[in-house]
Amino acid sequence: MKYTCIVVALLCLGCGGVKKSATEAGTGGKGWKKLFNGKDTKDWFVKIHHHEVGENYGNTFRVEDGMIKIRYDQYGDFNDQFGHLYYKTPFSYYHLKFEYRFVGELQRGAPDYTLLNSGVMFHSQDPRTMLKEQDWPISIEMQLLAGLGDGRPRPTGNMCSPGTDVIYKGRISPDHCINSTSKTYPAGEWVKGELIVLGNELITHVINGDTVLQYSKPQIGGGVAHGYDPRYKQDGKLLSSGFIALQSEGQPIDFRNIEIKELPHR
Repeated sequence: MKYTCIVVALLCLGCGGVKKSATEAGTGGKGWKKLFNGKDTKDWFVKIHHHEVGENYGNTFRVEDGMIKIRYDQYGDFNDQFGHLYYKTPFSYYHLKFEYRFVGELQRGAPDYTLLNSGVMFHSQDPRTMLKEQDWPISIEMQLLAGLGDGRPRPTGNMCSPGTDVIYKGRISPDHCINSTSKTYPAGEWVKGELIVLGNELITHVINGDTVLQYSKPQIGGGVAHGYDPRYKQDGKLLSSGFIALQSEGQPIDFRNIEIKELPHR
């Protein structure tokens, strides 16, 4: 089965100048499914570091005002309780859309690097395979950042790789995170993020309608993730599918309008 013309255009890795095309692929309602119904998270489940799967410690992930809100007001010290809210089923070829905004203050005890920092994980291992003391899922992350108000650029829609590697500019990237070419957006502003995921062939990050990063061949490898069951850390194994999750790592953040459109395989 052939891809649509829009998706085929995105297969030109590093072709440059691909603007708006990813967003245009999602115009209209046909084929789109809401992952978040605006009312509850019954189709999602939680895994938080130091806790068993399914324990939503401190009501970290909550639904209010038609949004998924990530909060820490019942925590005390953060204690490295990095968490993720997973949609119930994995995906392989798809176009994901969501909106996010950073709010509030960094939780006491959270690492400095998590200030105005969160993410959307994808191609993640099944959280039910994660051990209680595993900090990060073996996955790829679309990292979300906001500007620090110091006038310095701080792009969003970056790539980070807990327990994984990707091919970037023709080779396995030596960096845990790869910056996108996005603008810097302030805290409090709603930002539209998109992921176009073609199995293990090509990943495209889109911010506010602009293509800001592309890479390919996501695979298990690298470091950063700790405390995992070694049976699930098979370095070199290509990741062609996996779970999608919203991240909590000490910074309050809101998510809304989370939708997905599955794409045909070649």
